[in-house]
Amino acid sequence: MDKGRVFHDLHQAAGAFVMPNPWDPGTAKLLASLGFKALATTSAGFAFSRGLVDGAVGFEAMMAHCRDMVAAVDLPINADLEKGKGDSPDSAAETIFAAEAAGLAGCSIEDHTGDPSNPIYGFSQAVERVAAAAEAARAVKHGFVFTARCENFLWGRNDLDDTIRRLQAFAGAGADVVYAPGISDIETVRTICSSVSRPVNVLAVPELTVAALAEAGVKRISLGSKLTNFAFGAVRRAAAEILENGSFEFSRQGMSFAEMGALFSKAG
Repeated sequence: MDKGRVFHDLHQAAGAFVMPNPWDPGTAKLLASLGFKALATTSAGFAFSRGLVDGAVGFEAMMAHCRDMVAAVDLPINADLEKGKGDSPDSAAETIFAAEAAGLAGCSIEDHTGDPSNPIYGFSQAVERVAAAAEAARAVKHGFVFTARCENFLWGRNDLDDTIRRLQAFAGAGADVVYAPGISDIETVRTICSSVSRPVNVLAVPELTVAALAEAGVKRISLGSKLTNFAFGAVRRAAAEILENGSFEFSRQGMSFAEMGALFSKAG
């Protein structure tokens, strides 16, 4: 199966699809078993699972993680590769080649520099990086979906005009999908969708539903680290029950040992 082609076709079908973000092979297998059509890695979720902050996982370790995820399931997997291998356009292209070699169906590269004191690449550099990555995505042997991310809203730069300008430029430079995480109101989502010529990915937030996002023009909905955060929250609630009440009622809500065994006895 050409997972890249399957993934590409999902973006051409009617309506919106949800692409959840497992953080390890076990959660990837669980989500795949439930009927989702594609999955995505989460840089933050993977970092948290290793006891690290977001951004602290090196590129080679992240690619090893991606290979593990690809091997775990038969679904197309999109990777959150943060800024990629480095700052230059050449490094953005190298990121795409590494992602395709890992068996990924797609990946995202963002315009966040990794430097909190100067968090967003300048406009020209950001566009040049996207152009190089897009050219590489077109050159790989298998189908590959490249997503370009504008990180303004995650770093306190709530400038919608600049965000749209960047997304439009990313689309013009060849990105297959554009993505501006950190938006929580439907009118802003609608404005972005009507302003760009490529499918739009939106990060799920409690204020928005799949139906509302689809009506606004969104094609793809991802969860980022939200499932990881929820799982850590569940463990914290269970620990609090043990420490404060001396009880173990939380264990009634988990998957059973038999269910886990059945899930993981199945191939990919």
